[in-house]
Amino acid sequence: MLDLTGKKAMVCGSTQGIGKASAIELAKLGATITLVARNEDALKATVKELPASAGQKHDYIVANFDKPEELKKSVESYLTNGAQFHILVNNSGGPAGGEIVNAKPEEFISTFQRHLICNHTLVQLLSPAMKNHKYGRIINIISTSVKEPIKGLGVSNTIRAAVANWSKTMSFELGAFGITVNNVLPGATETARITDIVGNTAKKTGKSEEQVKNDMLSKIPAGRFAKPEEIAYAVAFLASPEAAYINGTNMPVDGGRMGCL
Repeated sequence: MLDLTGKKAMVCGSTQGIGKASAIELAKLGATITLVARNEDALKATVKELPASAGQKHDYIVANFDKPEELKKSVESYLTNGAQFHILVNNSGGPAGGEIVNAKPEEFISTFQRHLICNHTLVQLLSPAMKNHKYGRIINIISTSVKEPIKGLGVSNTIRAAVANWSKTMSFELGAFGITVNNVLPGATETARITDIVGNTAKKTGKSEEQVKNDMLSKIPAGRFAKPEEIAYAVAFLASPEAAYINGTNMPVDGGRMGCL
């Protein structure tokens, strides 16, 4: 059985969806969790939901991923109490859909900051302690679009690919210190984002939401959308000591939808 007792994990975007499911699963395995999101009321509520059978004292940091400098200051302030992390789960909501030819330059810039710059900032802040512990797990929740771009998600496809290459490069540099850097690539998952994608596609195509959903499901061999906790299981494994020799990978969790290896 996986055991993360004694490990401290920072989980971003963790008041809903995949981030919240990941925080819950890591806590079940004994990790002490620091949630990071911008809605303090949602953070307070989520902290109360986290398992604490190993006596953990979970907490949170209020931060807005649209403002990287504010995120940096908030985490730096938190670290002044001597906190050190073994696990970092980078996770943030994707940008609105749309054809890339119509995307405004500022959409790329804001998405790049929210994803790559914030991820990079957190790694720079947390990795020194990971090096000291000779144990670090950096897990980035990205998208299957890094392997197969998804139609209608132009900005997301572009920035997710940048994050994947940043992650691979980081894995080269940190691997010697007992730190792994891996990406989890969720397929269609039962979250607010999939609801938005279905709704927006229905409006653009004139199809009903049920038709759009069925079209999406027809392309998934598993015949259903993932549950957030199913993505979290992959996160938990990559965070564990058992995954020490898995580094620099993209792990799809998509029910077999992608056609590539």
